[in-house]
Amino acid sequence: MTETQTTSPPTQRPVRQLLAASVGNAVEWYDWYAYTFLATYIAAQVFPTSADDSLVPLLSTFAVFAVGFFMRPVGGLLMGAVADRHGRRAALTVTILLMGGSSLLVGLTPTYAAAGVLAPVLLVLARLLQGLSVGGEFAASTTFLVESAGPGRRGLFSSFQYVSTTVGQLVASGVATLLVGSLSDGQMNGWGWRVPFVLGAVLSLVGFWIRRGAQETRSAEQREAPRPGLFEALRRHPRESLLIGGITAGGTIAYYTWTSYLPTYAELNAGIDKSDALLAGTLSLAFFALLQPLGGLLSDRIGRRPLLLFFGLGFALLTVPLLHTLRDSFAVLLLVQCAGMVLLTGFTSISAAVNAEIFPPRVRAAGIGFPYSLTVALFGGTAPYVGTLFKDQGHAGLFPWYVAVICLVSSVVYLRLPETAQAPLLR
Repeated sequence: MTETQTTSPPTQRPVRQLLAASVGNAVEWYDWYAYTFLATYIAAQVFPTSADDSLVPLLSTFAVFAVGFFMRPVGGLLMGAVADRHGRRAALTVTILLMGGSSLLVGLTPTYAAAGVLAPVLLVLARLLQGLSVGGEFAASTTFLVESAGPGRRGLFSSFQYVSTTVGQLVASGVATLLVGSLSDGQMNGWGWRVPFVLGAVLSLVGFWIRRGAQETRSAEQREAPRPGLFEALRRHPRESLLIGGITAGGTIAYYTWTSYLPTYAELNAGIDKSDALLAGTLSLAFFALLQPLGGLLSDRIGRRPLLLFFGLGFALLTVPLLHTLRDSFAVLLLVQCAGMVLLTGFTSISAAVNAEIFPPRVRAAGIGFPYSLTVALFGGTAPYVGTLFKDQGHAGLFPWYVAVICLVSSVVYLRLPETAQAPLLR
């Protein structure tokens, strides 16, 4: 980094800062995962049951499988630029309002029977906005969290990125489960599926109120400096951008494999009952959330690189044995999931800190947001489909090797990373 920067002191209200980032992030991911958990109900009401109109099935496929992840890199770039030009707090308020608005749009989307093709078009628009918001949320909240931390606490603050993400996922799962268990099929199809999205819009307003009172973390020098261009981070810092991709590739494929795809993988390849697989997934996610602050604290004491290598080499060596251990047993599945969560914490608890410590403050949010979200789309978002493809082709055993190889590649990147835990964060 050739720019001259200051190292101004951290914010004076760290707990309020932590709450502003965490509550908002949890709401963002609640809205994102609510769509996933209720996708079957949405499809039944918003898309036609027959494929006579070729346009509508195409929109359905595009909305469910592509739009969200496609828009995340765009959101990372655009909202990251907002954070770098107008401040982290400004970007955080925009992203949560975007998510609240898109959640309300999903909740109010008319049925196909009532509005025809307009219904799936509105749903696609809502999913576009959700992807834009989630991509921008990571860029802005990562920067905001780490810049809000006091001396020797960047790892700890960083860990709340995935604490809040997991809380949002668990709340979305709990709300969906409660509704499905307490309402009839007719009620769920009629209006029940809309409730979580209207609730998400209300929660977004709460998050917006909390974030409005947060303290801006961009230094006075950065506020007075000329605004960076939209692609300045990529143009002036190509090495750092590639580094973000290398750091993230192994982490994102391991994260989506263990937190999203593993229950399905266990059903397909080990014959585990669906309800047991979902219960094991929920328990392991709760365990995972509790681990994050411990990982962040540990990294503040011993450094970032040891934890990253613990994650990367651990998954490179143990993914194949762990997944081959799976059999028709709830206890075995839970142990495998929890073991993976321990390893995964080496990445998730500190990824925000590692990313923020790579880029200078002038382009920090956009510099993180675009390459991170693009890597997630390429490796994390495709993990379930690659696993299913291997299964369909009769080569299910190759998927664990695929995950292990990507984690090994990231481990090579971790080996070459400079240690930044004790260095002052440039502001």
